Amino acid sequence: MPFDSPRQPPITVQSRPRVAPYQVDTTEHAFIAAVYRWMTLGLLVTAGVAWVFASSGMALEMVRDHRMVFYVLMFAELGLVFAISAMVGRLSAPAAGGLFLLYSALNGLTLSTLLLVYAGATVALAFGVTAATFGAMSVYGTVTRRDLTSWRSFLFMGLIGIVIASLVNMFLQSAMMDFIVSCAAVLVFTGLTAYDTQKLRAFARAGGATMAAAPISGALSLYLDFINLFLALLQLLGGGRRRQ
Repeated sequence: MPFDSPRQPPITVQSRPRVAPYQVDTTEHAFIAAVYRWMTLGLLVTAGVAWVFASSGMALEMVRDHRMVFYVLMFAELGLVFAISAMVGRLSAPAAGGLFLLYSALNGLTLSTLLLVYAGATVALAFGVTAATFGAMSVYGTVTRRDLTSWRSFLFMGLIGIVIASLVNMFLQSAMMDFIVSCAAVLVFTGLTAYDTQKLRAFARAGGATMAAAPISGALSLYLDFINLFLALLQLLGGGRRRQ
C-alpha cells in the first residue's frame, strides 16, 4: 500500500558519507545485487498474489462483502514495515526475508483491487513507465558524483505533505487534488529512488553489508519506492481509462 515506508529509512548511515564516483567494489556489488534480488522477488510475489485474487473474484468479494478485512490488511502491512525496520539489526536473514515476503503477499492482496478498477493495458503501461523511471534513477543514484543527502529534508517534507493531502482528500473527493497529489508523489518517489540507491551504496562501503538482514531492509526501501511510484503513475495514466 502507498506511503508504508517509515521514512526514517530502514537503513541509516550515522556519518555523512563522502560520495565518490562509482567504481567496482566486491562487497558493495554483492550487497546491491542481493538487495535487487530481494526487491524483484517481492514485486513478483505482489504481482502474482494480486493477479490470483483479482482473477478469482476474491478481490471483488473482499471489497464488496469484507471491507473490514481490507482495512485490517492495510494495518498489518504497516506493522510489518515498522517491524522489519526496527528489528533489522536483530533479525536473521531467513526471518527478515520471511517477513518481507509476507508483506509483499499482503500488499498483493490489497493491490488486487486495482485490477478491478483499471484496465489491464493501463496497469501494464503504468508498470512499464515505473520500471523505466525507477531504473534510470537507480543508475543516477549509483553513478552521480553529487551527494544527495541534501535531498532528504525536501523529500521527507514532500512525503508528509502527500500523506496529509491524501487524508484530507478522502473527505473532499476532489479530482483536482487527486491529480496534484499524484504529480507530487511521482516527483517525491522518483527522488527517493535515487537517494535510497546512493544511501545503500554508501551503507555497504561503510561496512553495514555485514548485517544479516541488511539486504532485505534495503530491498524494502526500494520496493516501497517502486510501489508508490507505480501507484502515482497509475492514477495519472489511468484517470481516463478505468473499467466501466
